[in-house]
Amino acid sequence: MKDKIQIGLLAVIAVALVALAVQQFSGDKASDASSAVATSTPAAASPNASTFDPMAKPAEAVDNTPKTTITFAEYEHDFGNIKQDSENKKVFTFTNTGSEPLLIEAANGSCGCTVPNYPKNPIPPGGTGQIEVEYKPGKQENAQTKTVTVVANTEPKETLLRIKANVEKI
Repeated sequence: MKDKIQIGLLAVIAVALVALAVQQFSGDKASDASSAVATSTPAAASPNASTFDPMAKPAEAVDNTPKTTITFAEYEHDFGNIKQDSENKKVFTFTNTGSEPLLIEAANGSCGCTVPNYPKNPIPPGGTGQIEVEYKPGKQENAQTKTVTVVANTEPKETLLRIKANVEKI
C-alpha cells in the first residue's frame, strides 16, 4: 500500500512539473497553472497552450534600421609574393552612396590571420571611410585567399572583401 501512495505522489509531482513547463514556454498566466495541474495532459493546460518544439529555430529579429548603400573603391586586393611571418596592410576605402547614415556593425576576418579595423561612428550620406585589414600569414605557404565580411545597415547586410597573396617560405 505504501508503494502505491509513493507512486501516486510521484505522478502528481510529475504532472505539476509538466504543467509548469508548459506555462513557462507558452507564456500562460499563473492562474492557468492551477487548472493545468488538475488535468492529465500538459496540452490541456490552456486552450492557447502551444506545443514546445526544442528543435524549432528562434524567431529572427526584425531589423528596422534604415537601409543605405556602400561602395568600395575595390573589393579585392592581391599582395602578390610575400614572406611568411610578415605583416601586410591594406586599406579598403568606401563611400556611403545611400541617403541614410551608414552604421557598420562588424567586420570579421575569415581567420585569425586576417584582422580588420573599421570605423565605429556613423558615416553620413556621401561620406567616406576606411577599413584597414592586416594580414599576417604566419607559417602559411603558397596561394592564400582570405575574406573580410562587413556587416552594416545595407542591402544586402553583408559585403565581402577579399585579399590574396602568394606566401613564400623563409
